[in-house]
Amino acid sequence: MAGISIDRVSKVYAGGVSAVREVSVDIPDGAFAVLVGPSGCGKSTLLRMIAGLEAITSGDVTIGARRVNDLDPADRDIAMVFQNYALYPHMSVRENLSYGLRNRKTPKDEIARRVQAAADILQIGPFLDRKPRALSGGQRQRVAMGRAIVREPAAFLFDEPLSNLDAKLRVQMRAEIKQLQRRLGTTSIYVTHDQQEAMTMADKLIVLNGGVIEQEGEALDIYRRPATTFVAAFIGSPPMNLIDARVAGGRLLVGSAVVADGVGMADGAVTLGIRPEDLEPGGGGLDLTVDFVEEMGAERLVHGLHEGQKVIVTLPPDYPLGERLRVTAPGDRLHLFDPATGRRLDA
Repeated sequence: MAGISIDRVSKVYAGGVSAVREVSVDIPDGAFAVLVGPSGCGKSTLLRMIAGLEAITSGDVTIGARRVNDLDPADRDIAMVFQNYALYPHMSVRENLSYGLRNRKTPKDEIARRVQAAADILQIGPFLDRKPRALSGGQRQRVAMGRAIVREPAAFLFDEPLSNLDAKLRVQMRAEIKQLQRRLGTTSIYVTHDQQEAMTMADKLIVLNGGVIEQEGEALDIYRRPATTFVAAFIGSPPMNLIDARVAGGRLLVGSAVVADGVGMADGAVTLGIRPEDLEPGGGGLDLTVDFVEEMGAERLVHGLHEGQKVIVTLPPDYPLGERLRVTAPGDRLHLFDPATGRRLDA
């Protein structure tokens, strides 16, 4: 096992297209780090540079005590799990699991031990003599993970491994992957575009946008205190409400409504962020015209308009609704951002 250090790593393609720009982050030994962001943010490119599948334009990647920039993927002591499973269809599960070890001339008794151990951990023992075509999607993904486990690497790299699974199986498999990582204690980096998946799995969450890190830290800290409007809107489902507001004479105003008093900031325009679950019915805050309601079973999402601005409110499923709804939020649940830069103002 080993920690992973990424120091000012960049990737520039031909024509000057910059996919990753001077990214620096340290992933401690044994941590489960998740790279999350929208399509094109650079997360998969960064993972592939760590794996050695993409050349690094500048910067350094260190795994354990070794700088690995110039090492082939096979020499980096990592194992990668892909989205498409990458199993050999003509081989049995047992043969797929042992293939890499056989290529490395690992002794047969050691191969048998590792294959059986991985099969026991992943509960795929009954399928060892089957071909991949006789397995379900979830079973194939377990085999792909088993092939990584038998390597006993310093680090696991996961590149959107659950994207091909249905929603229910995704939930089951992400819990299994997290439990597996805790059991093995192997440093892991997991790439996903699904922010809910990222929130539930990460020890260390790394949010990327446009090839740079917007914010990193523990998932709940990022959720509760986003550093930018991008993070505020991307992390959370439904996303944080981002509303045009202004500070005037110590009061926070949205249109003509006073949202908060005693704001210790200079007068001027701000972006106000409020989580939908932090808005409470009543008080003297925002007066919404109800537009439509999403019934989610355990809760209802009320979409409304305040003086032309969209606002989402999370309410209990049995809360009575009319055409209008007045809501307010505690002062400690309000987030203020610079409308020009998107950066947090009360950081």
